[in-house]
Amino acid sequence: MHTVVVGTSGTTAEDVIAVARGNARIELSPEALGALARAREIVEALAAKPEPVYGVSTGFGALATRHINQDLRAQLQRNIVRSHAAGMGPRVEREVVRALMFLRLKTVASGYTGVRPEVAQTMADVLNAGITPVVHEYGSLGCSGDLAPLSHCALTLMGEGDAEGPDGEVRPAGELLAAHGIAPVELREKEGLALLNGTDGMLGMLCMALADLKKLFTSADVTAALSLEALLGTDKVLAPELHAIRPHPGQGASAANMLAVLAGSGLTGHHQDDSPRVQDAYSVRCAPQVAGAGRDTISHAELVASRELAAAVDNPAVLPDGRVESNGNFHGAPVAYVLDFLAIAAADLGSIAERRTDRLLDKNRSHGLPAFLADDAGVDSGLMIAQYTQAALVSEMKRLAVPASADSIPSSAMQEDHVSMGWSAARKLRTAIDNLTRIIAIELYAATRAIELRTSAHLSPAPASAAVIAAARAAGVEGPGPDRFLAPDLAAAEAFVRAGGVVEAVEPVTGPLA
Repeated sequence: MHTVVVGTSGTTAEDVIAVARGNARIELSPEALGALARAREIVEALAAKPEPVYGVSTGFGALATRHINQDLRAQLQRNIVRSHAAGMGPRVEREVVRALMFLRLKTVASGYTGVRPEVAQTMADVLNAGITPVVHEYGSLGCSGDLAPLSHCALTLMGEGDAEGPDGEVRPAGELLAAHGIAPVELREKEGLALLNGTDGMLGMLCMALADLKKLFTSADVTAALSLEALLGTDKVLAPELHAIRPHPGQGASAANMLAVLAGSGLTGHHQDDSPRVQDAYSVRCAPQVAGAGRDTISHAELVASRELAAAVDNPAVLPDGRVESNGNFHGAPVAYVLDFLAIAAADLGSIAERRTDRLLDKNRSHGLPAFLADDAGVDSGLMIAQYTQAALVSEMKRLAVPASADSIPSSAMQEDHVSMGWSAARKLRTAIDNLTRIIAIELYAATRAIELRTSAHLSPAPASAAVIAAARAAGVEGPGPDRFLAPDLAAAEAFVRAGGVVEAVEPVTGPLA
């Protein structure tokens, strides 16, 4: 089994995904254990002094003005976890909770939080045991950390609340810890606060969203190429010299992908022989520009994620020179913005894909294809309602593209008077990615059927297109024919796209795509 070693200098998106989705084991490096011990010495020295230190010997947030006596400090740390574990709504997915916990451990291990080494080790032990705290949809404003989600995780470390075992059964957390030989932690000064104060949930979802979107954008380049081919469009607009004079990297990459897929096609440009078109519609001709802008947005989001993955997000921070200083590094704005940017890019990619699908189905614009790609139009409805489904998904994508980060609702008696809503941005992006997967699947379904209807002894598709069609049919995505129960076909297409089947089918022919 793959092992991820957590040190003091952050982590990578690949490690986040290995832990969240691949159940990779976690080890704390000797460097991290040493940094934890040194920072803890600072906290304990400050705790012994009469002067109040925020998070060590005071209350929290709007209650920070109260000095807490030593005999109440353990209770204070327990209480902040219990009171902040106030989430509501449906359970959050297991992979999100694992990413959340791992990223909190990453910051704890940095040595800037003042948490004892044994607490960090318990966090690793819980993840390695496959124990997943029950975390709910609502409870984070994306500022002062993903408070409620992280609190539910900290509650599990204390042996309280509910958690899911490796068998998928939800049980009391104390029972699960005992079953795996893990002792619950007894929190001390600052530790409760340090377990709650981070942007870990939204960052974890950003890392997974980036991985998913990169695959989907490449798949969308392939389906756009298939649609261009099915519409007898021209591939001249994909020439690298045209894209070099508008040098956006993403645009060039998407154009190159489409050109590679279309190499050797007998369909592209065929319209010039019988029904001349000066140029193709925007949804076809501008596919690289739209997808490319999304690719560049992904690149920016990756830069933000890499910085956040290298960060230690906590308040207050324990500095190597012995100071424990309050700060605002827990604010989620940097992550929230790019989560919203990605939702906009995903919505636009879905929107242009739907326009190509609609063009394939309209006999007045498809250049000779049967209405709705039906076997016997009138008797058969073909893919008419598949496009309705795609349109409904696109409409929701546009609603999901409304930025969450533009909103703020003050909390904690106006102490936390400007928040990021980054958790909400991440949650809606996950829905948007699911919808985009389905939208691309419907374009794939329509474009492959259209190409097969075009194919004849005189007109043959590109070898890469043929490879995608063959792989899709092998995966249960049916081809042309009379009307049938369509939902299973669309589900098979969705599964094919979600599993990366589009790119896997084409790359043996084209070579690696961007």
